[in-house]
Amino acid sequence: MSDLGGRLPLLDIDTLDAEQRELLNYLQTRVVPWADDAGFRATTADGMLIGPFNAALRSPIVAGAFLQLQASEERHTSLSDRVRQVVILAVGAAWAADYETYAHSAVARRSGIPAEAVRRLAEGSLPDALGDDEKVAYRFTQQLSTSHRVDDSTFGEARKLFGEQGITDIVLLAGTYYTVCGLLKAFNVPAPTENPNREGESV
Repeated sequence: MSDLGGRLPLLDIDTLDAEQRELLNYLQTRVVPWADDAGFRATTADGMLIGPFNAALRSPIVAGAFLQLQASEERHTSLSDRVRQVVILAVGAAWAADYETYAHSAVARRSGIPAEAVRRLAEGSLPDALGDDEKVAYRFTQQLSTSHRVDDSTFGEARKLFGEQGITDIVLLAGTYYTVCGLLKAFNVPAPTENPNREGESV
């Protein structure tokens, strides 16, 4: 399982300092149960953190504040759960961040997005099965993430469906996952070998 750290060794929890232990406690009590419930791995079998969480331990104060930003976004966003997962998968696909698409494929299925639609989103394409608001959120995020601009037509559709608060919420959500994907790509962090797009598979 050590290769799951990519360019980083997985940190042994017995070697952590006080600041790292504080972050570890947050991750163990909040993030790991969420991952388990969604059906993706955030730790090895012996409890070492994987994915972006192993990297986060290298800068526990800043990473802890970042995780609070993510928690605040999720609590206060105007976006539905399904739209949020479409945005996150659009970012993960644009960055080709395997762990991100692995994890949020599981979360997206739990939010009610059909398995085949999740598979296509993770591969970087727009499924027909999505609702109009989800399709617009995908196009908006995909354009922003790849060409770094949003065309007038897509922006107009997004404003009509989500309003100015919703557009702001999409950008803020996407931005947090640019950071997550940046960590994953900088350290070459892989996904576990389980296929998250195979409906019903244990992870």
